[in-house]
Amino acid sequence: MEERDVVKFKKEEFTLREYVIKSIGKGKVSKVKIEYAPVGEKIVISTNKPGLIIGRGGEKIDELTQTLKKRFKLENPHIEIDEIINPEFDAQIMADEIALSLERFGPLRFKVISYRTLQKIMKAGALGAEIRLSGKLPGSRAKLWKFAQGYLKKTGDSAKVVDRAQATAQTKPGTVGVKVSVLAPGSKIFGDIKINDEMLNSLRENVELSKKELEIKPKTKKGSKK
Repeated sequence: MEERDVVKFKKEEFTLREYVIKSIGKGKVSKVKIEYAPVGEKIVISTNKPGLIIGRGGEKIDELTQTLKKRFKLENPHIEIDEIINPEFDAQIMADEIALSLERFGPLRFKVISYRTLQKIMKAGALGAEIRLSGKLPGSRAKLWKFAQGYLKKTGDSAKVVDRAQATAQTKPGTVGVKVSVLAPGSKIFGDIKINDEMLNSLRENVELSKKELEIKPKTKKGSKK
């Protein structure tokens, strides 16, 4: 019975997140987190456009709070806005931006849209980025297209710091899947070695110490006297 309750609880959380994203609009929300406290539920919305969500005088956010309270039967929901300073490093924002551009300009311009978004991410200072598009591009048969630049770890512990997201674009020929991966600057990469002056000096000192040890070490004579 407990397992069913957990599944039902997670399903309600997922429905709430999807409703918030759909009500605000594609391309405006990156993540929706739900935190539970004794005083009520705290819903944190990560966005790069906080003004559009809050509205003039907080009208939109008050309206969304009342809707969530009635529709999902929340006791005391409290919405907080987490502003994304650098949207170029947020994979979900970039994926939604590509999907909206494909829906607006059509799938025939998918290469231009992808390359422009990739350059936008890299110019902002990202260490690496990758864009994958799958669908009827540009012919009638489905195909996978990949656009990548920079350094992007795909396996191991370093791959955990890569931000990944996906979105869908509803175009006239059909649905196009969009996947974006971004490695933001300052990400801790395990096993990353940077060669600088300090490291070179340390290597030279180690070499000199090794030479001195070899010179001091006494030479052993071959064979032994009986």
